[in-house]
Amino acid sequence: MPLWLELGVRVVAVVAAFLVVPLIVGQMEHKVMAHMQSRLGPMYAGGFHGWAQLVADGVKFVQKEDITPRDADRRVFQLAPIVALFPYLIVLLAIPLGPGGLVAQPMDIGLFFVLAVLGVGVVAVLMSAWASANKYSLLGGLRGAAQLLGYELPLVLSAASVAMAAGTLSLPGIVEAWSPWWLLWQAPAALVFFISGLAEIRRPPFDMPIADSELVFGYMTEYSGLRFAFFLLAEYVGIVVIAALTTVLFLGGWHGPDPAHFGWLWTLVKVFAVSFVVIWLRVSYPRLREDQLQRLCWLVLVPVALAQLVLTAAVKLAL
Repeated sequence: MPLWLELGVRVVAVVAAFLVVPLIVGQMEHKVMAHMQSRLGPMYAGGFHGWAQLVADGVKFVQKEDITPRDADRRVFQLAPIVALFPYLIVLLAIPLGPGGLVAQPMDIGLFFVLAVLGVGVVAVLMSAWASANKYSLLGGLRGAAQLLGYELPLVLSAASVAMAAGTLSLPGIVEAWSPWWLLWQAPAALVFFISGLAEIRRPPFDMPIADSELVFGYMTEYSGLRFAFFLLAEYVGIVVIAALTTVLFLGGWHGPDPAHFGWLWTLVKVFAVSFVVIWLRVSYPRLREDQLQRLCWLVLVPVALAQLVLTAAVKLAL
């Protein structure tokens, strides 16, 4: 296959995954929350099991007027939703779906690349908060910046533990090095990574930058129509990305029965299973305060991640 054609196929595949998988997760969130909270609406829209709920939401966003506040910085305000989506699209390039090079762009330092790009997401929060000329939005943006100081370090430390255990920064290489006993050995790092990932994508119980009961809707308060829909799409893509990274780093990626033929299927099953847990936590736990997040990160997650890093180093030296 010519290089340009192979590159085109990979780009189309990543864009398709970027558009389709998050919509499936969004539909799943409607259904899971409807069952858990006895909400009848999402179960009946369109007939069979409420299949049209997500379609109705999309039509609603398209019909809404796109409003830019008079005092807003128009260019920054309009660019922020795109910046919110861009890092997750780039990250999907490096996530392996199956064995045999089933990844859009294999990288020797894929884990480093992914963690670096994920850190750009908070820039969109700050852009939308500052450009909106709204005090509630600004407070939401400041909360987002404060969260970054808490979750970023344990996120990196927990990922470093897996990289040390595998002896590589390549995401396919980490999956190849994985063995079932990692489910026990790296469990503390997996828990730290998952909790930090929730804070990264600002999902409950770490949705303080949005906090609709306190800040109207935080940094997204002034957005409407498709721009607001872009922020929601970024949230669902963020769920997919964190679930995919948790799968690749800690759950063995494509490992399962007959991985040569069904490896991609096992990866997707694990991604949707982790996504279900993310949705489940939204329904089950109340929002934390900002000071509670900082105490959790610095007094619990960072020490646990450091202890796991030392344990991993000791085991590697012993072996």
